[in-house]
Amino acid sequence: MGYLAMPLTAVLALRASPGQVGLLATLSTSAFLLIGLPAGARTDRVRKRPLMIAADLARAVVFGSVPLAWLLRVLTIYQLYGVVLVAGVCTVFFDVAAQSHLPHLVGRGRLGRANARLVTLGAVTEIGGRGVGGLLVTLVSAPAAIGLDAATYLGSAVFLLRVRRPEPRSRHAGTMALRRDIGEGVRYVFGHAVLRPIALAGTCTNLAIQLCQTMLPVVFVRLGLPGGAIGVFFAVGGAGTLLGSLSARRLARRLGSGRVLWLVGLAIAPTGICVALVDRGPALWLAATAWLLITFKVGVDNVIKVSFRQAVTPDRLLGRMNATMRFVLTGALAVGGALAGLLGQFVGVRAALWAGAVLFALVWVPTFFSPLRTAQALPN
Repeated sequence: MGYLAMPLTAVLALRASPGQVGLLATLSTSAFLLIGLPAGARTDRVRKRPLMIAADLARAVVFGSVPLAWLLRVLTIYQLYGVVLVAGVCTVFFDVAAQSHLPHLVGRGRLGRANARLVTLGAVTEIGGRGVGGLLVTLVSAPAAIGLDAATYLGSAVFLLRVRRPEPRSRHAGTMALRRDIGEGVRYVFGHAVLRPIALAGTCTNLAIQLCQTMLPVVFVRLGLPGGAIGVFFAVGGAGTLLGSLSARRLARRLGSGRVLWLVGLAIAPTGICVALVDRGPALWLAATAWLLITFKVGVDNVIKVSFRQAVTPDRLLGRMNATMRFVLTGALAVGGALAGLLGQFVGVRAALWAGAVLFALVWVPTFFSPLRTAQALPN
């Protein structure tokens, strides 16, 4: 809900410019660039579940401040900047800890199945959250939708408190060891024949997606479409992710886990053009179909690539590998948000959509020219 309600709060409640919307998107993911690598090294040294709970509670507080400030008539774009930046720091630690904790929680032999279920559940909540978020924006307001989003983080913390499986004891080291550990994680990712193309392909995909979805709310508002329309549009993306996650392991068994990555990427190559041409009427339906196919690829990637990443990485490097990947992949989102804002402000809001279309046409290339092209096995 907050993913949709935050930019709509900026556009509808604060009359933000395209450049300000782009900066908001950049700040929401910039924490991965600022602290992503140290966060991975720190995460390897602490217990993961308490860290995730603390991150949830902090996000509940900062997101909850938005509707409060709105009710008091003191909400500004600068507060939104601060909220997304602080929440982004919390998300860095939560995401790295969650992906690093999963192999311990379920065992390496069940990573493929576990990731498929997590991505599927995430897609279901994306469909519901963005659909409900768009409806709430229309019925009550965008700030109110952010308030409900804050409550969901409290719910997340409660569920995490119910996980009883004990964690292994963490290790501790000094500042010099922290720098050494960060370097070891970066070298491992970019020196690995499987992890390197995964990072490059994911960067291309994330950059393209962020270019489009940063400016799409602005385009929809200028087309005179209600908040519910953008909510449904992004909910269609959730449906694509859901279908991709449900199909990933079956496609991998039939086509080969590496081959399906570049084949699906090649299949969605032309779809960005339809998103760039979004308009009222039939063009809206065509763009939504294209977005469905793009996010189908995201669902497939999230199951297969994350499983590969966790399977080829030893336990002691999991936090740093995940942090390095998050640094690169979510850093691409930050760059995409900034680039979208610049293009929207100085060239035109659709220029960002066309830049995304070009990148969507190239997402299959890093996987094709790598050992993943012929890889057969997917972790169970």
